Amino acid sequence: MHSDAPQPSSVPAPSPQASPEPAARPLSGAAAPVAADASVPESTALSIRGLRKSFSGTEVVHAFSLDVPRGSFYGIVGPNGAGKTTTLSMATGLLRPDAGTAHVLGHDMWAEPQAAKARMGVLADGLRTFDRLTGRELLTYVGLIRGMEPAVVEERMESLLAALDLAGEDGKLVVDYSAGMTKKILLACALLHAPRLLVLDEPLEAVDPVSAQVIRTILTAYVDGGGTVVLSSHVMELVEGLCSHVAIIAEGQLMADGTLDQVRQGGSLVQTFIDLVGGGDVAEGSLSWLES
Repeated sequence: MHSDAPQPSSVPAPSPQASPEPAARPLSGAAAPVAADASVPESTALSIRGLRKSFSGTEVVHAFSLDVPRGSFYGIVGPNGAGKTTTLSMATGLLRPDAGTAHVLGHDMWAEPQAAKARMGVLADGLRTFDRLTGRELLTYVGLIRGMEPAVVEERMESLLAALDLAGEDGKLVVDYSAGMTKKILLACALLHAPRLLVLDEPLEAVDPVSAQVIRTILTAYVDGGGTVVLSSHVMELVEGLCSHVAIIAEGQLMADGTLDQVRQGGSLVQTFIDLVGGGDVAEGSLSWLES
């Protein structure tokens, strides 16, 4: 999806008043933190360098850097308000960063936006779409605006609608779709042009179990075929079941990243997450009024 923001040739340097970076807590055995000025490896599908973002004078993403290897199924997890959506929005050109860069398969998102976006499909949380179209009309519009041949759009659209159990919704406007159906049609829009990188923010949220299994199968086959998926989720079990790599984010910074086994270190991802992020305790007796 295309951002309507101006497309500058460079991103401004961080403000001198930027808040100091919190100290990250990488796990032993996990990947070493990526420096903000590190070069972009050819082996990465997405390389983020020093992204910063502030809202109302408060910095919420602090010089965030991360490398996503090509061919990986990369999970990004974090508590509510951790900065996951903000970081991914900057990395995919939907939100202008205050500082930093993002490269998609070697193309700078903000210096070469058309080349970067042509190689990427995005399912963004809460992104508005043309919901006064039917599902077929929306997919046709997305395909044609990307410069695809009409016959190719038609063929791929039929395949996606059938796979995602939306073929029977002819005549229904997207605005009248359920939350799960809307998620599925937006995923179809992200897949239509066969990008080599998919960035998906909570792709299975509100999706029924049968459709969720279909989506898992589609994404797994996509990665097996050489594609790369970056998936943001709150559901640790989903990430453990699908992802080869994982990054844990809290308070706008990277806490740990690496392969799934490197990050969870023989335990569960849930416990590693709690150990790094903290919280989860309820003071004894604080909710005694709920007890019979």
